[in-house]
Amino acid sequence: MIVKAPKPKKVYVETYGCQMNIADTEVVQGLLAKEEYEFTTSIEQADVIFVNTCSVRENAEQRIYGRLGEFKKLKKKRPEIVIGVMGCMAERLRSKITGERANGVGQAVDIIVGPDEYRKVPELLYNAWHGEKGIAVQLSRVETYDDVLPLRTSGVSAWISVMRGCDKFCTFCVVPFTRGRERSRTVASVVAEVEQLSAQGFREVTLLGQNVNSFRDGQNDFSDLLQLVAEVDSRIRVRFTTSHPQDMSDKLIETISGHKNICKFIHLPVQSGSDRILEKMNRTYTREHYLNLLGKIRAAMPEANLSTDIIAGFPSETEDDHKMTLDLIDHVGYDGAFMFKYSPRENTPAFKMEDDVSDEIKTRRISEIIERQSAISEQRNAGTVGKSFEVLIEGESKKSSTDWVGRTDGNKMVIFPKGEFEIGEYRIATISRSNSATLFGTIQEQAGESAAA
Repeated sequence: MIVKAPKPKKVYVETYGCQMNIADTEVVQGLLAKEEYEFTTSIEQADVIFVNTCSVRENAEQRIYGRLGEFKKLKKKRPEIVIGVMGCMAERLRSKITGERANGVGQAVDIIVGPDEYRKVPELLYNAWHGEKGIAVQLSRVETYDDVLPLRTSGVSAWISVMRGCDKFCTFCVVPFTRGRERSRTVASVVAEVEQLSAQGFREVTLLGQNVNSFRDGQNDFSDLLQLVAEVDSRIRVRFTTSHPQDMSDKLIETISGHKNICKFIHLPVQSGSDRILEKMNRTYTREHYLNLLGKIRAAMPEANLSTDIIAGFPSETEDDHKMTLDLIDHVGYDGAFMFKYSPRENTPAFKMEDDVSDEIKTRRISEIIERQSAISEQRNAGTVGKSFEVLIEGESKKSSTDWVGRTDGNKMVIFPKGEFEIGEYRIATISRSNSATLFGTIQEQAGESAAA
């Protein structure tokens, strides 16, 4: 079937949620670019509007509903615009999007496409131009988009999805239901993509998966993949996310510590400091296991920076459970954390549990967690003042057009005067001051051409 638009059309995409959604947007753009679609950052110029959605938190879904309400008004003025919803929310909430529970916003939606059906997007758009609405939300056991070249707009950092889905089935999480079961790309395809990015001048790649530690391609595990990617080009920094504590092996820790261009930053979600709550969450590890794992990481890489995810107010969480989480935060001393109030997600096992922690208590507990972590982050960052770090210049500071922002190996953001420096350069920054979120400094010298220099 011919799937090209009747004439060149411009596509606008808004992406919400995790880095995986960013990578998926680039996959969709790659598929559409082959069909001669063009892309725009202006809604006013768009012939197609796509919203790549997230269902992990309730507030993310509410933002999408609000945005679709705005697009509905736009469609009344310009009926010819095609509006599509893709991603996790498309698969999980298609009945709400198209039904009465969506407050009528579904009337504006022409296409609904789930994470494993993106190859159908060109065909769905072709049909939409001919007045046919389309839904494609079937999950797959095999789809990895291994052969699709993502269309990237940045020439510095790239997200690379190395696996899709999750088999962990944490009781609070919708991912296994919205993204399906685990399946991995081939090592050869990932390495080839990194080689191409190297040739294009990219200076950093982040390997993505709901649980990258579960990566498998024949006899190759994630440690093997990480090593092969790191060996492609020593000038390219290598990051990865997200790791599950149950699957982080000694071999992986050795691989990270043994390669200078594999960043010494590990995001390791703990969710709670209470063994009782961890069991109710089906996290499959204990507090002791988690702390022993961090001990191994710090023994191998004393300079490593750590971050985590924490949920406050999970069903049946007591004050003692909450205090265990605060105690764990103090004990570990994370550099940063993503912290959330628990919100029930439909179709998850936790949805059937009694949501018996009041919103008032959840709010108070998450505020205490944020306050505690913010103080630790500020203290950790204060310890960098007077020290020098290699930074990769990523772009202009959001708060000042006269400053660049760069990132350290340990994932800390550094703001410094632009000078004569360029995006994509490695430079040595000496830190002069800090707050809980950011470092500020000056450039002293050029670091050289290699992330391993």
